[in-house]
Amino acid sequence: MDNEELIKKANLQEIVDAGEKVYEKIKSQYEPQHNGKFLAIEPESKKVYFGEESADAVAKAKKDFPDKVFYLVKIGYGYTETLAKYKKQ
Repeated sequence: MDNEELIKKANLQEIVDAGEKVYEKIKSQYEPQHNGKFLAIEPESKKVYFGEESADAVAKAKKDFPDKVFYLVKIGYGYTETLAKYKKQ
């Protein structure tokens, strides 16, 4: 399934809500020492993938969950994204 199909089928609000709950529980393990790095969170399993860059975190998550959309957070910055896939340059 391609990226657009995954995003169309996903309930993005549910992913954001569930991802935020997971991050709130674990953020003290990452802030402030990893501020500026990224976590990709698979909300159903609550698995967390750390990366220096957003693409790193998503690539790790995609190995376990190739057809999922993730909650992506930049540690210590208070904004999020949902990502299904990335394209490696």
